[in-house]
Amino acid sequence: MPATTRVSLLSLCLLLLIGCAALPPGKRDPRDPWERMNRTTYRFNDKFDRAIAQPVARGYRKTPRFVQTGVHNFFTNVDYPIVMVNDLLQGQLKPFVSDTARLLLNTTIGIGGLLDPATAAGLARNDRDLGQTLGKWGVRKGPYLVVPFLGPSDVRDAFGRLGDDFATPRHYIRNPYWDYGLYLLEVIDSRSRLLDATKLLESAYDPYAFMRNAYLQNRDFKVNGGRGQSEEDRQEKLLEQSGEDDSAPSGSGTSPPPSSAPQPPPAAPGGPH
Repeated sequence: MPATTRVSLLSLCLLLLIGCAALPPGKRDPRDPWERMNRTTYRFNDKFDRAIAQPVARGYRKTPRFVQTGVHNFFTNVDYPIVMVNDLLQGQLKPFVSDTARLLLNTTIGIGGLLDPATAAGLARNDRDLGQTLGKWGVRKGPYLVVPFLGPSDVRDAFGRLGDDFATPRHYIRNPYWDYGLYLLEVIDSRSRLLDATKLLESAYDPYAFMRNAYLQNRDFKVNGGRGQSEEDRQEKLLEQSGEDDSAPSGSGTSPPPSSAPQPPPAAPGGPH
């Protein structure tokens, strides 16, 4: 059974066992009808992150920079068929051709993806997934959902993660040592790249609401448009604005209508797609 599927099934079991959490005063966010359960899951993820994930990620940060870059490039490359499949599902034929060339170039000249000659050659790296594709098809995102270990999501993206799992070659690894080993290494690499963002999250008045707003804005942005460098700059500005909004003790956790959105800093390491 693939690693993502195992974690997802475990997450569903944990959701049934989680108790209730106290809610802050103020108006409830209509996007988060399961807030009581989600806050409990968030606290569970946060404790796991502080006790295990962050210390391991900090240790990984001490390895040579070229090693970290190679590991990150490798996992980006090996999971890149997810992007290509969703190119086709979204009818993006030109990006599909570019992404196919990118995968071939990095796999061959890039020594299995450890290097990234495709970027130097002018082939941009796209970011598409099944949750985004379903959104473009008109499927509603459903309630906000915090998944144990995996962090913020919504109902649509939760199903999208399961579907994306079948598009990556790692789904078909039958050796448990390689399967678990690669999964664990990617989790560590992903978490290490978000250590700096953790400081921003912890400085928010309500870290849970901050993460929720950032995640939902980011997903709405990915469904409603592509991403360019100037758009990424606007994401950074919205990230600062979101932090200012959540620093006020309103307790509402609501956010302004998103036109673009920042990347959410997760409370716990996310798994592979």
